[in-house]
Amino acid sequence: MLKNYFKIAIAVLKRRKFFTFISLFGISFTLTVLMVLTAFIDKVGNSNYPDKKRDRSLYILNMEMSGAKTGYMSKGPHSFYFLDHYARSLKSYDKLAISSMFDFASAYVNNKKVPINIKYTNADYWDVLDYDFLEGKPFVKKQIDNAEKVAVISEDTKKAYFGDAPSVVGKYIEADNIKYRVSGVVKNVPITQLTMYGDMYLPYTLSKSDYKTNKGYNGNFSGILLAKSAGDVPKMQKEYADMVSRIKITSKDYDHIYSFADTYFTSIIRVGLGDGNNSGIGKIITGLGIFVFLFMLLPTINLVNINITRIMERSSEIGVRKAFGASSQTLVYQFIVENIILTLLGGVIGIILSVIVMQVINSSALIANLNLSLNYTVLACSLLACLVFGLLSGVYPAWRMSRLNVVNALKAQ
Repeated sequence: MLKNYFKIAIAVLKRRKFFTFISLFGISFTLTVLMVLTAFIDKVGNSNYPDKKRDRSLYILNMEMSGAKTGYMSKGPHSFYFLDHYARSLKSYDKLAISSMFDFASAYVNNKKVPINIKYTNADYWDVLDYDFLEGKPFVKKQIDNAEKVAVISEDTKKAYFGDAPSVVGKYIEADNIKYRVSGVVKNVPITQLTMYGDMYLPYTLSKSDYKTNKGYNGNFSGILLAKSAGDVPKMQKEYADMVSRIKITSKDYDHIYSFADTYFTSIIRVGLGDGNNSGIGKIITGLGIFVFLFMLLPTINLVNINITRIMERSSEIGVRKAFGASSQTLVYQFIVENIILTLLGGVIGIILSVIVMQVINSSALIANLNLSLNYTVLACSLLACLVFGLLSGVYPAWRMSRLNVVNALKAQ
């Protein structure tokens, strides 16, 4: 039976090629956009290089200070002093990684400018995060305390500055007219890993900002608290929240401070959508839900209209089949199966297009070191979406078809 339905579905698709093209284009385009977007979100949320201890980590990325009376609000990264003085005072953590946001510098090779994103770190940073060292090793606490001009560079920076040199450990790289001795080379990190991405990593004691005298709370640094075990994370999170609640604000402009030690995904959402105690998770879920619903609703309505038009064209066929005893249930089942076959065909085209688009994005280097891929979870969800899409767009037209009067349908022949 299904084999016959498949043959009929293919014949119907060939009959009106323009409608078939519109239907397949709507399905495949919608699915391609959703799959590429899902792959991007999956890459941002689930990529674990170099952050391989995420189950034991809490992230301190964003601080907000507000004044109820003045109406002032300050939002951004923390100061080195805040992280080193307050976050380090906790008892339940094992290590605290501190790193800066991007500082921009320039190097020149054969009169060609090489832009470099600099990140300043402490020694624990290299213990909390698991960078793959292609050669050399990270700088250590003693070198940081002595403010030695040492650097860890990415493999892209090595290639851009040193070319095909087999080893660069011990060599010097010059950025903004300052020479740094290379202590190690690490595998590239995607720029989507905001707190870990960098072209060059330097000791925080070389930072241009005056981290020693700045006793304020806002600055240019973020932190990662590493617990001894995953079971200690809730305790560590509660201790951090209790510590923040006890901080006294000396500024006359502000009367409240918001700082959180969050899980990875929550910390990323809070940076963009957080407000006070609201992490922004509800906003992102609502926004994505509305986007996906509307994005799928439009092609669904379009496909429903096309299917109704096809039904009207097949009214004589439906009338003949009813006259020979075909039940409405059989006709509805046949049409829904035909529609699912159409959407699955569009889904296969969408999957192929998604792979092509991802390869184009990866090869174009639009986003530094980003490597989108089609994983099995995304693939399964996409095929499920095709089935749902086929059912949603096929039920109403199939119901309309089952309601056709036999006499009127035969007159249309």
